[in-house]
Parts: sequence; C-alpha cells; structure tokens
Amino acid sequence: MLPLSAKLTKERPAIGLSLLLILLYLSPLFLLGENAHLRVHDNMDSNIAWYKVLVRSHELFGSLDATIPQVMNGLPRGAYGTEFSGIVWLHALFPSMLAYALSQTVTRVAAFFGMYLLLRKHFIKGPEVGLIRVGVALAFALTPFWPSGMLSTLGQPLALWAFLNIRKREISWREIAVLILLPFYSSFVLGFFFFLTGMGVIWLRDLIKKRDWNPVFLGSIALMTGVYLAIEYRLLHGLVFTEAPTSRSAFFQSTVGLGRTLYLAFVNFVWGHMHVLTMHILVILPILFIALRVVFVQKSQKANKLFIYLLGLNIVLSLWYAFWFYKGWQPLKEKFTILTTFDFGRFHFLHPLVIYLSFALGLLILWRTGEKWQKRVRIALVAQVLFLFVCNDEVVYRAYGEPSFKQFFAVDQFREIKEYIGKPQQDYRVASIGLNPSIAQYNGFYTLDSYVNYYPLAYKYQFRRIIAKELDKNPTIESYFDHWGNRCFLFVSELGKNYEFKKDSGKEIHQLELDTEAFKAMGGQYIFSAVPIRNADEDGLRLLKTFDSSESAWRVYLYQAK
Repeated sequence: MLPLSAKLTKERPAIGLSLLLILLYLSPLFLLGENAHLRVHDNMDSNIAWYKVLVRSHELFGSLDATIPQVMNGLPRGAYGTEFSGIVWLHALFPSMLAYALSQTVTRVAAFFGMYLLLRKHFIKGPEVGLIRVGVALAFALTPFWPSGMLSTLGQPLALWAFLNIRKREISWREIAVLILLPFYSSFVLGFFFFLTGMGVIWLRDLIKKRDWNPVFLGSIALMTGVYLAIEYRLLHGLVFTEAPTSRSAFFQSTVGLGRTLYLAFVNFVWGHMHVLTMHILVILPILFIALRVVFVQKSQKANKLFIYLLGLNIVLSLWYAFWFYKGWQPLKEKFTILTTFDFGRFHFLHPLVIYLSFALGLLILWRTGEKWQKRVRIALVAQVLFLFVCNDEVVYRAYGEPSFKQFFAVDQFREIKEYIGKPQQDYRVASIGLNPSIAQYNGFYTLDSYVNYYPLAYKYQFRRIIAKELDKNPTIESYFDHWGNRCFLFVSELGKNYEFKKDSGKEIHQLELDTEAFKAMGGQYIFSAVPIRNADEDGLRLLKTFDSSESAWRVYLYQAK
C-alpha cells in the first residue's frame, strides 16, 4: 500500500481540479453579483432579510428580553438566533450578496475536504480508488443545500471523520478543533441534533456489543453537544424556558393517513427533500441498485455489508420523515408540547451524508468487479458532477423565471415608496399582500407581518383578527395559518397560499375583506400589494400610488388605511 504522502501527491491534481470546479460552480455569485439568481424559499423570503434586520437593529448582542422593533411590533430577539453564527457575522461585515457568496464558498470547500478525509481514512482506502474519493467528495460539495444551513448537513462528513478517529482512540488537536469550531458555522436543530443522536447510537452499540465504554468517544459527543447548547442559548430560552406560549405551540402537522404517509416516504427516498437536496435520482440511485445486485453475489465482503446497512438506513430515514406527519401521532403531540415545538421528523437531514457514502461504497463495489466497470464508474462520477452543474441555482431559477437578488429586493423601487410616504419608517407600520414581507423588511420598513421561526402566540391571535373573514372563506389558508403559522401574512382567499405575484401575473383581488380597524389598532397604516384591489374603497383602503421599475420583479400598489 502507498504511504499517505504518496497518496496525497498522486491525488493532488484531482483535488486541485475539484477546487477549480467548485469555484466555477460558484462563479455566477461573484461575477453577476446582485443580478444572480438565488433560491427564494427559506432564503431571500426570510434569512437574508433577517440578518440585515438583526444587524441594523443594534440588538446583535441584545439581552434575552430584547426585541427587534422593526418586526411585529417587537419580535423577541431570540427568534433571529444566535450572535455566534458565522453566517450572521458575514452579513454583518459585508453587503448581503457578497456575504452570501462567501458563505457558499466556505461551505462547499469545507464539504469537499470533509467528505474526502472521511472516505480516505475510513471508507475508500485503496490507493487505486482515489478517483472515487475525490469524485464523490466533489459531487457532495456541489449539492444544492439550504443556504442558511451552512455546514449543518455538508459539515457532517468532517464531523464523522473526527468522531470515528476518536472512536478508534486516534485523537489529536485536529479532531477537537473540528468538534468545537463546526457549531459556529452550522445549526443544532437543523442538522447536528440528529447527527449527534446518531453518534450516541453508535456509542451505545459499542457498549452493548463490545462492552466498550470508550469514555473519550462519549465525552467528545458531550463536548460538541455542550458547545451547541451554549451557542444556541437564545433558542433554548425562547422555546424551552420561556413560559409565554409561542406560535410553535399551535403546530399541528400530523394529519396524514397511512396511504399518503407511505407515498411521502417513497417520494422522500426517490427525490429527497427541498432543504437537503441530494440530486441522487438520475445517477446515484441506479448505481445503488446495480451495486445491490452485485452484493447479492459477493455476500462476505465488509464493504458490501456496510453498503447494505447504509441503504437500509436511507429507507428508515425516509419512513421516519413520512410517519412524523401520520395522524396517529397527533394525540401524543397534543399531550407533549416538545413534539410540536421541535420537528423530530428531521432525521432525514442525515440523508446527504448517508446517500453519498452509499454512492462511494456502491462505486467501490462496482470498481472491484473488473476493468469494464471501472470505466463505467468514471462515467458515473462525471455524469453526477455534470448533473449537479445543471442544477446550479443560476441555471434553475433563471430557467423558472424567478427574480434575481436585485429584482427581488427592489431597493430603488422601495426607496421611492419610502420617499413618497415621507415619514420616518419607525413612525408607521406596513403589511404586504402578494409580496414576501422580507422585501419591506430588507428595505427598512417596520412590518406587522413576517415569516419567522417563532413569535408570541398572543400576537398570532391579535393579527388573525385582521384576516379572519378571509380565512373563513378558504379552508386551505385557514388551516395553514392556524396550524402552522410561521408565516404571519395578510392571506387573501382569492390568492390562496401564494405570496409572490410578479408584475406580469395579471391577478386581481375583487372581494377583499380585511378588518382595517384591527389593522390600524396594531399601528398599521399602509399596505403594499403586488396586485390591484378592486374593492379597496369598500374595505377601508385608499390607493395612493402605483410604483413600477424595470429593475424590479414587482408592481407595488400602495394603499393607505382610511
């Protein structure tokens, strides 16, 4: 076997090429700047605006009782997460678009090296299969992860590398550094809670099967968990230790029957989930099934057994995700609040790690069958990387006609609106119809509506009075607002759950029934609507002016409550 230094020397050109391909993948973010196309859902419609609002509020290091006055008449500071998050600091130090591009770069480069180290040390060890190590690491680094998750999923291979080293009692400052530093650029509740639970299961298995207490391994799990809990102290305070109920207390998601549950499990296994997309259907899934066929012939090899285990784990993760929505859970969720305030169904956030480890082992199994399949393995790796390039945000969202960063936030257009109103923004409140409230928030307006992780339940009921008649007319939006409710929006029956109407939509509202008195009682004075409201006068609203811009995705109708 080649020594490690020789291995690295041999693979160095492939590693260099991979890093160049990662930079090429990211190049639209740097070259196009604010004209780049980004994901809207759970990104531009929320997180990017949150960072800007938080930094502008001067409450980044605010007390546990601090509020963000720009949002919902004083949103609890804890709803915007910890000040010890790396992505928050990027947005504090740089303009939003540059911060986003830098975050993408940090995450993808770390993901590449994390997966490469994991495969080289623990899974794909042979000197002749360096192409699989580097190729799978590159593919993993190019997956379209949820941007604000940072290394919540893409950092898991690096963490697993550290934990497996410690489990084998091979511990150095590098492993400790990984376990301490990763929590500053990832999320506990959106990734690593589930990963650390998995590490706990591995430790428990060793204890039961091998009678190995391995206190250093157990201590390392406790160390990383402790760092996360210290970093996420605001979240713990807001959702666990605060007595006042929040909007998450009203979550009731277990309404799905058995047939629909099994269908969700199948879809999750084949397609994945929007927050942890793996893009595995075209190349990886066929490779897994072909490798599975080979495994039935080669039953004794260690890699084959691990491959079977990972494939089974994939199925279990999809089933667990789907059954979290099964209606049979509902009585238990109503009894134990933690089951509604925390989404335990997110164990499927382990999917990227498990699927790409399965991919690597599947390729290894096929590689060992002979020269014919070695050529096909190379083709499969190239095909997966090309597929991921086609799935680049710039390609996908431009093709679907989604707005660019500049078109979405429409800074110049909303500056015109601010100047037209002509009053300090803190002196009045606004809400939006057919527009994400994040747009107004990004542009400095004080909003009654918002999309946030949680907010006071009392505010939810107060806001509901404004839209009560509209909810009564549409059971879909009524259930959405009442039983989920992170989107505290001015929902309109005629628009349904859609809250993004571009200027070419042609949509109009004819029978709006808002309680404008309740709106004004909360401080509301202006409504930004992306569509014209034909019965505005009857509903206590007066159209002041229509704002349009060639650089904006929206035509904004400015209404004032009479």
